[in-house]
Amino acid sequence: MSQPLPDPAPRALRLSLALEAGLLLPNEGRLAVLHPRAGEDISILPRERVQIVTPHAPDHAAFEAQGYSCAQEIAEAAAVIVCLPRGRDEARDLIAQAAAATTGPVILDGQKTDGIEAHLRALRGRVELSTPISKGHGKIAWFTSPGATAFDDWRAEQRAFGDANGRSFVTRPGVFSADGVDPGSALLSSVLPVGMKGVVVDLGAGWGWLSATLLAQAPGIEALHLMESDARALDCARANVADPRAVFHWVDATRPLPGLRVDHVITNPPFHQGRTGQPALGQAFIRAASAMLAPAGKLWLVANRHLPYEVTLAQTFATHQEVANERGFKVLVAERPRRTVTQKPALRRAYLSQEPKG
Repeated sequence: MSQPLPDPAPRALRLSLALEAGLLLPNEGRLAVLHPRAGEDISILPRERVQIVTPHAPDHAAFEAQGYSCAQEIAEAAAVIVCLPRGRDEARDLIAQAAAATTGPVILDGQKTDGIEAHLRALRGRVELSTPISKGHGKIAWFTSPGATAFDDWRAEQRAFGDANGRSFVTRPGVFSADGVDPGSALLSSVLPVGMKGVVVDLGAGWGWLSATLLAQAPGIEALHLMESDARALDCARANVADPRAVFHWVDATRPLPGLRVDHVITNPPFHQGRTGQPALGQAFIRAASAMLAPAGKLWLVANRHLPYEVTLAQTFATHQEVANERGFKVLVAERPRRTVTQKPALRRAYLSQEPKG
């Protein structure tokens, strides 16, 4: 990310208060921090001992740029700080991972609006939990790990289900629309042409249902690039999209892939981070799509009906129109991207032979 973001959770303040109240961090060994978001301040911890663990490509890049060691999955650690997410099953899975990775303290920090109080209530009968400290509309508490298997019943299991076409898919807690096909994606799929040809990008591909559906109905597609920022969702997509034309990219989906010129971009962009609505996310997807599309390329976008994407489409494409509107969603098609900067010729074939590293 090009510039610092405001701290979305005052963890440094709560950590400071916890240390003053008696939280003891080991003097040696790795301090794992699970799922912090870009912009959060964790400078109270010794940078040389911290490992950021996150499946989110933008957050990974942001902390790596600050000099932190980063990983997608947790390894053995002297202590683990869990930045609790909103989803119950995802949060419990992170707590279970933390307890399995350390014999030392497991520190839980989260906002009240994301449900930390419910998690603390559930823990009181299982561990010796510290007195929670409240600050900044959140809480922090800690306990010593009771053992690697103590929270096996909290581990998140992969989910499997079939869609309306009888195909099987897998998802997991924490990814978008983990319980089934998102209705917006279903609407977008219904209007995509079966004769679509060339090179396509699924921008924010999630666990791959839209890509799998399009590849099944459009034999003229040469390659379909799934760009997804959540490594967990992308792992599911690799299992769900077996077509050899699929190419997988763990990337910040708000930024175009360098050197790639495509004929179509399909997208169901996110517009929330936690409980906060951020239409700017979808607007960034639109700009990224415009930068990757060939001069005659098309963007196919589904969005909640109330989102004001038309202004951004008018700025980045010569034409756009609404082609479907139902169940609270609209599908917009934009054509002929406007070029705001000089771009090098496409290297289309370079992306067909191998998957770039995340």
